[in-house]
Amino acid sequence: MSILVTRPSPAGEELVSRLRTLGQEAWSFPLIEFTPGRQLATLADQLATLTANDLVFALSQHTVSFAHAQLQKQGQAWPTLPHYFAIGRTTALALHTVSGRDIRYPLDREISEVLLQLPELQKITGKRVLILRGNGGRELLGETLTSRGADVTFCECYQRSAKHYAGAEEAMRWQSHGVTTVVVTSGEMLQQLWSLIPQWYREHWLLRCRLLVVSERLAYLAQELGWQDIKVADNADNDALLRALQ
Repeated sequence: MSILVTRPSPAGEELVSRLRTLGQEAWSFPLIEFTPGRQLATLADQLATLTANDLVFALSQHTVSFAHAQLQKQGQAWPTLPHYFAIGRTTALALHTVSGRDIRYPLDREISEVLLQLPELQKITGKRVLILRGNGGRELLGETLTSRGADVTFCECYQRSAKHYAGAEEAMRWQSHGVTTVVVTSGEMLQQLWSLIPQWYREHWLLRCRLLVVSERLAYLAQELGWQDIKVADNADNDALLRALQ
């Protein structure tokens, strides 16, 4: 079994390195890259207005790293007053490391639906919410918190953009490497991979690979695109992906 990991740097390379240490054949093929977000310069001002009644949400490790770098550049620290939330354990750990604050996060799956089940998020009428995120992505968290009476604003801390490849060349390369398992961690990347690979290679190679995804929603999308052998990891971090691949 040869494994193709499409998640972006540095997480993709880290997963490949760990797989190779375990004797697996694995390759990194990042489909997207990250650059600073359009609203990053406003972050410090947005954080400064928050009180002890307000909430901050970090939706990825990339959000945390870009936000923290911006605050450091401006000589600012993470404020102590608001309550902090993260989409999952890995993001929570990253945010705790840079802020020193207690971070609440769902213990089950790293998805908005589970985050929204936290008891503290049930009665939030009148609270201000700042969601730190990348460009695009799902609107479920913001829409649900708004429907519960919160005043929600966003800060785009980073932008995702597609990396450009010659699809036929890449398909030939990965097929010649004997890739039979593909790891994809977002719907955006799944759609991008499907579109990148020409139809012949898609039918004779890509859709015959086993696909590892990180949510039932992604599994459903993969089925719609034509995959049949699909496994869902129990979380989106590398530890969970590693467990699923073993």
